[in-house]
Amino acid sequence: MVTLATKPQRSDGQILSSAIAKIADFWGFSNPKLGQVLGLSPATVSRLKGGKTLLDPASKSFEAGQFLLRLFRGLDALMGSDDLASRRWLETTNLDLDARPLDLIDSFKGLITVCDYVDAHRARV
Repeated sequence: MVTLATKPQRSDGQILSSAIAKIADFWGFSNPKLGQVLGLSPATVSRLKGGKTLLDPASKSFEAGQFLLRLFRGLDALMGSDDLASRRWLETTNLDLDARPLDLIDSFKGLITVCDYVDAHRARV
């Protein structure tokens, strides 16, 4: 009889921290920029990217990370998995939002606004 070896379960903090580090790489976010979005110091972001620290599921930073992941997934769907197009969209002034999405996501309210905007465009019929 053959049994499959099970992989150790990864925690929510490990999964989200890893995803956020990859998003930062895809979009070219510096440590200070990602820190601003998540409400963390650049040093903490550096440790997060290096796998030395994790986002705590009970923290506001974890919640901001979930919204950043939601934004990434929404833009990925809209842009056909073109990371460069997603990055350009973030960097370009949006007339509906009256600002660059990249600037808006520095605040929690702005991050939610941009997520809602992208979700609304994905849901168009």
